[in-house]
Amino acid sequence: MTMQKRVVVTGLGAVTPIGNTVAELWESLRAGKSGLGPITLFDGSRLESRVAAEVKNFDPEAYLPPKTAKRMARFSQFAVVAAMEAWNDAKLEGACDLDRTGVVIGNGIGGNEVDCEAHEKLIQQGPRRIPAMTIPKMIINEAAGNISMTYGLRGRIHTVATACASGTDAIGVALDAVRSGRLDVVVTGGCESAVTEYAMGGFCSLKALSTQYNDQPTKASRPFDRDRDGFVMGEGAGILILESYEHAMARGAHIYAELAGYGATGDAYHLTAPQPDGSGAARAISLALTDGGMAPADVDYINAHGTSTAINDPTECRAIRLAFGTEADRLMVSSTKSMTGHCIGAAGGIEAIVCVKSIADSFVPPTINLETPGEDCDLDLVPNVGRETAVRAALSTSLGFGGHNAVVLFKQFVA
Repeated sequence: MTMQKRVVVTGLGAVTPIGNTVAELWESLRAGKSGLGPITLFDGSRLESRVAAEVKNFDPEAYLPPKTAKRMARFSQFAVVAAMEAWNDAKLEGACDLDRTGVVIGNGIGGNEVDCEAHEKLIQQGPRRIPAMTIPKMIINEAAGNISMTYGLRGRIHTVATACASGTDAIGVALDAVRSGRLDVVVTGGCESAVTEYAMGGFCSLKALSTQYNDQPTKASRPFDRDRDGFVMGEGAGILILESYEHAMARGAHIYAELAGYGATGDAYHLTAPQPDGSGAARAISLALTDGGMAPADVDYINAHGTSTAINDPTECRAIRLAFGTEADRLMVSSTKSMTGHCIGAAGGIEAIVCVKSIADSFVPPTINLETPGEDCDLDLVPNVGRETAVRAALSTSLGFGGHNAVVLFKQFVA
C-alpha cells in the first residue's frame, strides 16, 4: 500500500471586500473592520436588500494586460489576481514541473454579470448581438482555465461547484490530488462575483439576504446574533498553494501550515436548508478529524460557515457540539463573514486562508456585530474583539445549498 504524502501550504493570495492582498485582509480581520456598505456596482434601489460586501479599488489592468483582462469575467479576474499573489508568495516561478502542477478552483455562480448583459442584448437586439466572448467568460470553469494559462500549468485543471461549499471542496479535491502523488503542486481555493441585481434579486426572493440594516450597512452581517436577519452578499477570491511535503522541502519553500484533513457529506434533506439537528455537518467535521488523524481535543479554532441567517447559525452550533462533545465549550469559534459578507464560492478559499493565518500568527479573528447571542448560539463565538492565542489546529466549515457539507483541517507544521 502506497503511503499518503503529507500536504503543506506554501503560498496565499486574496482579493476580498476588506483587502486586495492577504496582508490587507489579515490587518482588517485583526482590527475587526467591516467590508460592508451600500451597493455601488449597480443601482440597488429596486432590491429589498441594498447592502453588499464589494471588492474595492480593484483594477484588473493593474495586474493583467488590458486585452487579457477584458476577456475575463469579474470572478475570473479575482481568481487570477489572487493566484498571482499566491504564486509569487510561494516563489514557484521556475521551481516546479508544469506538467505536475494543477489547478482546482471552486465557484458557485460564474460570470453572472456577463450572463445578464448578454441576456439584455438578446431581448433588445436579438441573438446575433450576443457578444462573442459571452460563453467563454461566463462559464464557471474559466477561472481555473485562466489561472492555468497564466502560468502554463498542464496538470489537472478542475472546477468544483457545490454552491457555498465550493471553495472548501476544491481544497479537499486538491489535497487528494497531492496526497495520492498525482500532482506535486496545486493552485486551489475559490472565487465569486455575484453582486448583481439578478443574483441578489434571486436571493431576496428566497428571503435569504439581510433587509433590516440598509441604513446601517456595517451592522448587516451579524452571525450568531439574536437580531440577525439574513446574509450579506460578498465577492472575491482566496487562493492557496498546496505542495507535497517532499516537494516543498526539496526547494526550501516557506511552509505556513499543514493541510491535514478533509471531510465532506450530504444532508439529503432540503434544497436550501441544512439538516436541523446539524448531523450532516457534524459527520463532515468528524470525517475531517479522522482523515487528519486528530482528536477533538487537538483543535483550538473553528472558522465557522456562520452566514448570519436564522437557520444556519444555530444548526452549525449544534453540529459543532455533536462532533466535539465535551470539547465544544473549550473551542474558539468565529465567523469572519461578519466582516467579509458571504462570498459564496470564494468563501471557503478566503476562510481557509484565515485558518492558516490564525495558526501562523497565533491570532483568532472575532465575530463582529455579536451583541446578544441568539437561541442555541451558545459556543465561545469570540465576540467583537479578536484574541492573541496559540492555535495548534483550525477547522474551516462550509455548508452549501443542496445539502453540501465540507470541512478542511489545518495544523501547525512540524518537519
